[in-house]
Amino acid sequence: MTRHTRLAQVVLLGLVAFGLAAPGRAAQFSIARIYIEYNSSGNDFGFHVFLDAEDWESLRIVNPAGVTIFEVAGKGGYQGLGLTELFFEGAEPSLDEVPLGDLLARFPEGRYRFVGVTVQGTRLASAATLSHAVPEGPAVSAEVIDEDTVIIHWVPVTRAPEDFPEQHVDIVGYQVIVDTFQVTLPTSTTEVTLPPEFVKSLARGEHPFEVLAIEASGNQTITEGVFEME
Repeated sequence: MTRHTRLAQVVLLGLVAFGLAAPGRAAQFSIARIYIEYNSSGNDFGFHVFLDAEDWESLRIVNPAGVTIFEVAGKGGYQGLGLTELFFEGAEPSLDEVPLGDLLARFPEGRYRFVGVTVQGTRLASAATLSHAVPEGPAVSAEVIDEDTVIIHWVPVTRAPEDFPEQHVDIVGYQVIVDTFQVTLPTSTTEVTLPPEFVKSLARGEHPFEVLAIEASGNQTITEGVFEME
């Protein structure tokens, strides 16, 4: 998935409070998120971060045990100019090769602190809570009606996958991605009709798509599918 795709989810997840006020006079990051992404089709699993603040020069992320797990500082031109957004994906090993319990132990549930300094010397401090509540991958299908009508369906998600921690799952939305088309939809929706103008632009052959189930914590699970244009 593209960086643009990840950032598009901020519109939906802005409804969920991830940033917490920091004590003292420190300013806050406007966005501070750490979350899990699970691909149920590929059975791979990773921890991702997205943050935003104006003109920050250095940053570190501290886990619930007080251990710094990530640190970065602008050098050269960035040292005096500053940075704004930062998005990165942790490696996503297959759960067939790395046990889920080992991965979860590396990133325990709890409060992760984001600490930074701007080029003006202002302290930045926010926190985000990482949850291990991971949704099951939605069951998906696609229906090609004619040369300009494609409908993508999915089954609502209500639980975690088998063999995952037994935690309550609260789905706040679904996202559908087909090539350059993407849309985020409420939990009441179980299908989307692709815009006919977009469908007409698709070449003959198979076209992959993804449906993401997004949990209230920000964790998300992807299911991949495919449809064929004749």
